[in-house]
Amino acid sequence: MNTTAALQAQRNPAIWMLFGVSFAHLLNDAMQTAVPSAFPLFQSEMHLSFTKIGWVAFMLNITASLLQPFIGYVSDRRPMPFLLPLGMLFSLAGVVGFAYADSFWMLLVSSALIGIGSSVLHPESSRVARMAASGGKGMAQSVFQVGGNTGQALAPLLVAFLLMPHGQKGFLWFTIFAVAGIVIQQIISRWYAGQLAAAASIKKAANRMLDQQSPHSTLFVAGTMALLIILLFSKFVYIAGMTGYYSFYFIDHYGLSFSRAQICLFALQFAGMVGTLLGGPLADKFGRKTMIWISIAGTAPFSLLLPYASPAVALVLCCAIGLILMSGFSVIIVYAQELMPRHIGTVSGLFFGLAFGMGGLGSVLLGWLTDVKDVAFTIELCSFLPLLGLCAFFLPKDSKLMGKA
Repeated sequence: MNTTAALQAQRNPAIWMLFGVSFAHLLNDAMQTAVPSAFPLFQSEMHLSFTKIGWVAFMLNITASLLQPFIGYVSDRRPMPFLLPLGMLFSLAGVVGFAYADSFWMLLVSSALIGIGSSVLHPESSRVARMAASGGKGMAQSVFQVGGNTGQALAPLLVAFLLMPHGQKGFLWFTIFAVAGIVIQQIISRWYAGQLAAAASIKKAANRMLDQQSPHSTLFVAGTMALLIILLFSKFVYIAGMTGYYSFYFIDHYGLSFSRAQICLFALQFAGMVGTLLGGPLADKFGRKTMIWISIAGTAPFSLLLPYASPAVALVLCCAIGLILMSGFSVIIVYAQELMPRHIGTVSGLFFGLAFGMGGLGSVLLGWLTDVKDVAFTIELCSFLPLLGLCAFFLPKDSKLMGKA
């Protein structure tokens, strides 16, 4: 009885830390997603072309793309709890920069600061989420991810009702998010440091156990990672097209207001939050490969219909797209972590980095394409991207991934 009580007491702080990193993820992604949601504001106040808007998104994402794998690689060798509050400090500087930016170059610098803050947060926070998990790693990763998706869902509404009435100065509202994130991450970093100290004595034994497992061949790992990267490309370039340019398409195509367009993006992101929460537990029950397959290829019928739907139907389709498409990212992360169990930080940093990098490059290319063609052509082209989810058919089965078959 005493043993059970002791185990429960040990688990309770871990559960709170899991919810803590999820909430910090919410705050981070709300600040980050507010930037592309505010593109129409930048265009009207600073007279930016679609190509320049794409470069702002590129700077936001490329900093995270380049830094996250490096931070994950370094933290695999030496975990760094102090990075958790440090990331929020960079984000604080970024939102203040956006509030007072009066030139295109200041927008780029502010985007880079928020991108750096995001790149610092994700690898170590993902490690904390895995550390706080008991048996359901998929569930823990989903709880962590759903925080981010909730922040992404709230961002369009925050932009519509807080930012738009005040112009760029409205970005100062997000300083509250950054300061709250610093406090929360500081608390988590102390718990994290304590867990690392407690685990130091068994680390060598755990590493020896992993070394005794039959490793996958280099070709097997490389081929599986290539398939996962293709799936990430289809997911995050599509999302870049939706978050960055669907508002313009909605306004032009339907002749409706900016606020109505933000409601559609909110529906997409809110449904994505629900999908993320469901994706991990369903993957724990039915298998990682099954959920990855459903999450991307299953989006295609709805994405192909979206450019031709009425405003009311578009709202429903956005809900379906968000629910299905967003259910897969946490599953892909856990799938890749199980493929390379000795490199949790590296894998987390790589995949978060690729997600942001592909989104950034996609934003630049789609912005250029919109200037050359028009926004309708861009949205119609993006609707085909989820068809790349058919590549999930070639992923190894979960049993083979775990070395059981």
